[in-house]
Amino acid sequence: MNVNLSTADLRQKDAAHHFHPFTDHKTLGLDERRVMVRADGVWMWDSDGNRIMDGMAGLWCVNVGHGRQEIIEAVRSQMSELSYYNTFFKTTTLPAIELAEMLAEITPPQFKMSFFGGSGSDGNDTVVRMVRTYWQMLGKPEKKIILSRVNAYHGSTVAAAALGGMAGMHAQGGVIGDIDHASQPFWFGEGQDMTPEEFGLQAARSLEAKIDELGEENIAAFIAEPIQGAGGVIVPPDSYWPEIKRILDERDILFISDEVICGFGRTGSWFGCQTYGTEPDMMTMAKGLSSGYLPIGAVSISDKIADVFHTVGGEFFHGYTYSGHPACCAAAIANLKIMQREKLVERCASDIGPYLQEHWKKLGEHPLVGEAVMVGLMGAIELVPDKSEPKKRFEPGGEVGNIARDHSFKNGLVMRAVRDRLIICPPLTLTHAEADELAAMATKSLDDTLDDLKKQGRI
Repeated sequence: MNVNLSTADLRQKDAAHHFHPFTDHKTLGLDERRVMVRADGVWMWDSDGNRIMDGMAGLWCVNVGHGRQEIIEAVRSQMSELSYYNTFFKTTTLPAIELAEMLAEITPPQFKMSFFGGSGSDGNDTVVRMVRTYWQMLGKPEKKIILSRVNAYHGSTVAAAALGGMAGMHAQGGVIGDIDHASQPFWFGEGQDMTPEEFGLQAARSLEAKIDELGEENIAAFIAEPIQGAGGVIVPPDSYWPEIKRILDERDILFISDEVICGFGRTGSWFGCQTYGTEPDMMTMAKGLSSGYLPIGAVSISDKIADVFHTVGGEFFHGYTYSGHPACCAAAIANLKIMQREKLVERCASDIGPYLQEHWKKLGEHPLVGEAVMVGLMGAIELVPDKSEPKKRFEPGGEVGNIARDHSFKNGLVMRAVRDRLIICPPLTLTHAEADELAAMATKSLDDTLDDLKKQGRI
């Protein structure tokens, strides 16, 4: 594109032709459109030359940082050999074979096979059809209900939106049959009348109650993120996952761990299920699989499930044009090799993760912050009007979060607002010096927001 165009010209072209995702187009003004033009490491530059720290790793995905030449070269090399071929009709490619083998090596031991797609959303569509087909093959077609959680996010295709627990998405056509939702383990938002341990048990047992209500014989699977990402980085109490594991272990119900955000080092383990000690039957993956350099997703399938498909037989009528796309697989392979060579998962667990967590904990002392949580390099702060009344919330909800988000961007840091909750997940390559800068920019953004609220008489 003509690099000599002004930012104003670029915004005009964008407004005329680009329909954005998750956007209220009626209210999207020209001056709100940010044009990003370059990135390197944890930093990005917009069309006006402003340097901005990518505190969200793109969209939860750029785990190895921007501008990694190894990935770029791997894609270029693959495109020069075989730019595309499909994996239908008993066909495969060298990158698809290598990536599937790598995933078998780094995923928990029950996983030896993976199905490839293009995103987490279509991966969760795959999950819906695969688990229902699995039970049909076993002669139990009545087991087709999939349980999820309120405020869960599992993607934005119709099936993935239905799996999620967000009412706004359901109201816009995101509903299909035989999907239901249990409670989320959001102690700060919903459980402050109990200890975190008590609330974690209660939230887990809402799944048990839902199973009893609908009948175990009708339940195919339970799907959940280890930590709810787009829901606001909801870190469950320590009592939650052990109780969920007990409930599922006692019942003939599959467990799907949605690792689209939590996978590939984000929580300090290769996968979030390892951080919390669960043993899923399937895992949905995307984002950090290629660090966002090219679109790719995967569903890893346990031996328990794969053996049924191999033994019973019959065609599984499902797949995508770009399943196992060779260039996307090449990007993922190069990305995983970087993570292994630089020990980024271990670094998140024992170095940069704890270092940033200490900064984050100090943000919890700010007058606007009611809760500051972080696991690995995935954190959130909840903004409240009065720290002495932590159950009190800003009204209307979401306005203050957006004010703080906008201040953060002006101060050179991308943080995301979910209601009045600011969330962050920087690249795993973040240095200590950059973590210091991140904390300083976040603190200034909170101070600027507090000043605005005082001027408005809201505090």
